[in-house]
Amino acid sequence: MSKPDELLVDVAALVESGHSNQMSLTVVTGGAVITGRLAPEAVWRQRVAEVLTDSSRLGEFSAMFTVTTRGERPPAYLHFHMARILQGAVGIPETGGMYRVSIAEVSAWTVGDFSYSDH
Repeated sequence: MSKPDELLVDVAALVESGHSNQMSLTVVTGGAVITGRLAPEAVWRQRVAEVLTDSSRLGEFSAMFTVTTRGERPPAYLHFHMARILQGAVGIPETGGMYRVSIAEVSAWTVGDFSYSDH
């Protein structure tokens, strides 16, 4: 999208203000379909920092995720947790992952997450 969808920006802003991680969303971006729950950026960053801290090879990167600079601007990114990239009938990864998606790059979206089947 050359101009981000205002309704999608409003959804992201509400997630940010409410510190909720229960909003399920599915987006199409760059040819990929990502489905899962949104998290406030601060919660998402904290979880990524925890995962990196626990890694013996990537621990030094954790500090960069503890700093936020968003301020009062409207959100420019969706922060997914417990999310999957849908590939055919399979969700990758099966347990869910952490994704940051530019709202400006979302070409389609819907409320709710799609289930998938590995049959």
